[in-house]
Amino acid sequence: MTSRSLTDRLGGLAFGGDYNPEQWDEPVWKEDDELMRRARVNLATVGVFSWALLEPEEGRYDFTWLDAHLARLHENGVAVDLATPTASPPPWFTLAHPDALTVQPDGTRLTHGSRDTYCLAAPAYRNAARRIAAALAERYGDHPALALWHVHNEYGTLCWCDHTAAAFRVWLRTRHGSLDALNQAWGTAFWSQRYTSWEQVLPPRATNWHKNPGQVLDFQRFWSDEIIAAYREQRDAIRAHSDRPVTTNLMLPAYQNVDLWSFARELDVVTSDHYPGSPGLDAAADTAFHADRTRSLAGGRPWLLMEQGTNTVYDGDRVLGKEPGDVLRHTLGHIARGSEGALFFQWRQSRAGAETWHSAMVPHAGPDSRVFREVTQTGEAVARLGELAGSAVTAPVAVLHDSDAWWALGVDGLPSSRLGYHASLVRAHRALWDAGVTADFAHPEHELSRYRLVIAPALFLLSDQGAENLRRYVADGGTLLVQHASGYVDDRLHARLGGYPAAPLREALGLRVEEYRPLRRDERIALSDGSHGTDWSESLRTEGAEALAAYTHGMLAGSPALTRHRFGAGQGWYLSTRLDDAEYGALVARLLDEAGVGSEAPGLPAQVEAVTRQAPDGRRWRVLINHGADSVLLPEPANDLLTDGTVSELPPGGCAVLRVA
Repeated sequence: MTSRSLTDRLGGLAFGGDYNPEQWDEPVWKEDDELMRRARVNLATVGVFSWALLEPEEGRYDFTWLDAHLARLHENGVAVDLATPTASPPPWFTLAHPDALTVQPDGTRLTHGSRDTYCLAAPAYRNAARRIAAALAERYGDHPALALWHVHNEYGTLCWCDHTAAAFRVWLRTRHGSLDALNQAWGTAFWSQRYTSWEQVLPPRATNWHKNPGQVLDFQRFWSDEIIAAYREQRDAIRAHSDRPVTTNLMLPAYQNVDLWSFARELDVVTSDHYPGSPGLDAAADTAFHADRTRSLAGGRPWLLMEQGTNTVYDGDRVLGKEPGDVLRHTLGHIARGSEGALFFQWRQSRAGAETWHSAMVPHAGPDSRVFREVTQTGEAVARLGELAGSAVTAPVAVLHDSDAWWALGVDGLPSSRLGYHASLVRAHRALWDAGVTADFAHPEHELSRYRLVIAPALFLLSDQGAENLRRYVADGGTLLVQHASGYVDDRLHARLGGYPAAPLREALGLRVEEYRPLRRDERIALSDGSHGTDWSESLRTEGAEALAAYTHGMLAGSPALTRHRFGAGQGWYLSTRLDDAEYGALVARLLDEAGVGSEAPGLPAQVEAVTRQAPDGRRWRVLINHGADSVLLPEPANDLLTDGTVSELPPGGCAVLRVA
């Protein structure tokens, strides 16, 4: 079953959110029915946190209440995304199986009282999760309300307990084959860490100083595989009774506990959750970053935004509200970049519990509120966009994204704490977004020939296969920008000897990095082209590359800082420091120009975000979002799906979805 089948079942794009009727009573349910019709809700996620109600004691299930709500939703024209409730085990489970509670790296065993307090490696937990998934699927597998299965919720909890240790050792035996191979991979000759029996091998728990980096990297890989295996078990239990598509909602935050490329391949429909981390224009850019990343993970298949907040912006130690109009703008930002709709967490704001203050489609103030009016307007807008279902987004540029490289920058003992992986990804994507260019994300080992420009912002770890793939991409005519501290280690975290980066990539770049020189926290180093570097610098030896900018003082005075190498039919660029934001944006704009990549909508000012979706039959639609404070005249009047009329001007904060000839 494909995600296109989902939109067929819904009759258009999805709109709705998590619905928790068990928190309310019958008068509220009746109001919910009317308000969902008013807001044009056609998909509700049900049962995410309902394990204690569905299985009040081990092995005894009670589906009576769920039967009634699924029937009510179906009668109201709302399809169901039915969840397995395994992200929140009930109190009876943790009392019966205390060994299945999460253990922290320092040995602290957590207690029941929140969500996600379990160990995915604990047999009792995995068995219970499979059982309830199978029981739900057996009962509801062909229910007329059912459109989608939703396994678990936001997988990502790690554990360091003895169950984990045993599973980790099994995984290591499979990966390395022998203790000798493990010792070599982890470099255990250092600090007398050599293992002589498998029983000696433990998870990277709290210890005196630096943990072994190879052990830490393999532990992250192990947990990624363990998470995916746990998902597969529930998915397969469901598939035994149901032909509806199965998914889980990926978390795409500033940390990562799972290899998203691998996980996404297991999903019938790729879904994800998004909550911006700063307000205003930054939230709009973050929306684009999240949507482009999820679309890329989907690998050409349609995808769905499973969660967003109506009025939620996480900003450090506080939660901010969104600006008027952001509900529609953020929703369209995701739909523009490929989402087959937009859902929220949650439908009705809770009156009690740990997320009482999490925003919702129906806030505490009720339907007579700005938030619900915007929700209704957004639902009406999404209902008009059904013809976009099944269309795709094509990007001319890619940013390289590799979980191994991310995890490698999280190990102990690196020369600088400023080599942030997520921040580097965001920065590269933001420069492209500011230039009006839609970007994909890609793995270093993916086929890259369709991209005219590829940016590698933080490839500290780079496999031999990835290095050769990038060399071939440049030789075949691509333009590649590699940024500092890339290709320093291989996929075992072993340092590249003879100079960085990996040899095939050095060939494409025409240089060799001899020495890394992190800068002081507040140090800025001037370059010969008038730009400035911060955080990091490197001593480069060119081997065919031309220097486009050089360091101007200190021991690196006169040494190349920015280089370009014409290699084969393409160009390999290397940036050995971190430029100021504006200067970095100017460099990316120069690269786009050299690669022949222009704005998505030439003739419109930079304040207008523009993305094009195209159907297999050639029909095209352009989504426009005006993020500026001024009205913008369109190059020519066009039909707007949102108003079913002709539009010639976008007001401040205004949106339009145009059919493109």
